Amino acid sequence: MKIVSLLSSGIDSPVATFLISKKADELILVNADIAPFSDSSEKDKFLDLAKYLSKKIDCPTKVIIVPHGNNLLEYKKNCDAKFTCVFCKRMMLRYAQKIAEKYGADAIVTGDNLGQVASQTLQNIKTIEEAVKIPVLRPLIGFDKEDIIKIAKEIGTYDLSIRHSSGCSAVPTEPSTMAKIEKILSEEKKINIKNLVSISVKNLEVISL
Repeated sequence: MKIVSLLSSGIDSPVATFLISKKADELILVNADIAPFSDSSEKDKFLDLAKYLSKKIDCPTKVIIVPHGNNLLEYKKNCDAKFTCVFCKRMMLRYAQKIAEKYGADAIVTGDNLGQVASQTLQNIKTIEEAVKIPVLRPLIGFDKEDIIKIAKEIGTYDLSIRHSSGCSAVPTEPSTMAKIEKILSEEKKINIKNLVSISVKNLEVISL
């Protein structure tokens, strides 16, 4: 089974990636570069985590970075800001699905953990997943945060994940926790989703570690 893993610079997605690697024949590690809403520290952390995981797990890996910041900017200029995080996750799944189609992958894996942040309420997870048809796997969905941290420390990703970085400045002050699909589809009609996804995937970067 070939899997596309949406890998951020945080604690959760590296753990999810490590856990799913036990079931995978190949992993494609995909990061959405949010610049200019972050500095280079976020990308550097991702690359260090990807390099570490590529050595830690048993299956082959491919590492890809997709430009995402301009799409966030387009959304924030034209749409309701409180849905930014939901839009962001929907776009990441769309990139991952296109990459899965290109490389013949069977599923996407994310580090989602139910209720941990605004985009991971049950309602928002449902609305986010509607963006794609490919299966989305969530190994950490019912984990306590302390359990995730424990695993991160055991596998050696924790210290990399907690290294200081700029974070994402696109996050709204009051993000929506109950985004209805009808409202999101209405907001997304204000921009050309298909074109934005196409351009980002066309300009993805395959990284040699």
